[in-house]
Amino acid sequence: MRSAAPQMERTAGKDPFPSPHGLRNKVMRAVWGVAWHLLVRPTPKILHGWRRFVLCCFGAKLGPGVHVYPTAKVWAPWLLEMGPHACLGPSVDCYNVGGIRIGAYATVSQYSYLCGATHDHTKSSMPLRPAAIEIGARAWVAADVFITAGIKVGEGAVVGARSSVYKDVPPWVVAAGNPARVIKARAYEDDLD
Repeated sequence: MRSAAPQMERTAGKDPFPSPHGLRNKVMRAVWGVAWHLLVRPTPKILHGWRRFVLCCFGAKLGPGVHVYPTAKVWAPWLLEMGPHACLGPSVDCYNVGGIRIGAYATVSQYSYLCGATHDHTKSSMPLRPAAIEIGARAWVAADVFITAGIKVGEGAVVGARSSVYKDVPPWVVAAGNPARVIKARAYEDDLD
């Protein structure tokens, strides 16, 4: 077994776990955190337009009719895109370090966690590895789902409640479980036209 002492001597005085985020990013996230807690968090559920406005002021790209609930958390609005009538439900945690795109009419239900970064466990410093998450148009991520970095949930897919998604979900299927796997094809009736 290798001794850790030589490694520790070489890194003495250096931060062994440096942040990949620069000062500007940290300041923007601090300002955003204050704005969210003062201007958004205390708002009534029905004020979706106001929350869209505040998110867009911080760089989010949101289509008309987007619903973001006041208890949802968005790590960096400038890395969030949502198509028309998409929804981030109550208490959704949108950790969008690598960016998150949510398509038109897609819903991310309550208590779900969109984890847009992971760590490289093969390195002793375990550096952060951001990767984008994409939720396709008309998809539904049900309650309390975990989606890891770099995942694409296909158009029209449904991810069942309390599932954990570690691999891409194809379009127009129902997937569930931990890890999530395809259960069946999804039939639908198009009533939005």
